[in-house]
Amino acid sequence: MAKKFSELEAKMPAAARARSDTKFHDLLAEMPLHELRRARGLTQKALAEVLHVEQPAIAKLERRADMYISSLRAHIEAMGGKLEIIARFPEGAVKIQNFTTLETIQA
Repeated sequence: MAKKFSELEAKMPAAARARSDTKFHDLLAEMPLHELRRARGLTQKALAEVLHVEQPAIAKLERRADMYISSLRAHIEAMGGKLEIIARFPEGAVKIQNFTTLETIQA
């Protein structure tokens, strides 16, 4: 008989649970667009409706390794998020502000 994950997790040593939690949060911090969309509970069709495009356009965008920042921003905002571009250097991180939306510039 299958056991609930919560039961198995309760039997894990504290160190193993800590490693598991760390790995879980690491995986949540980085994911491809299609996994992010699924994690947000959206289908390609639903996202396409928000973006006023056809579903195949969403599938194509999610497979791309290279895209316009404006396309990525629209995709992220359609999922309810906000895109930020961060440059990381040994001395620290810098948020790049060149990629603001027209609404932000005109406000």
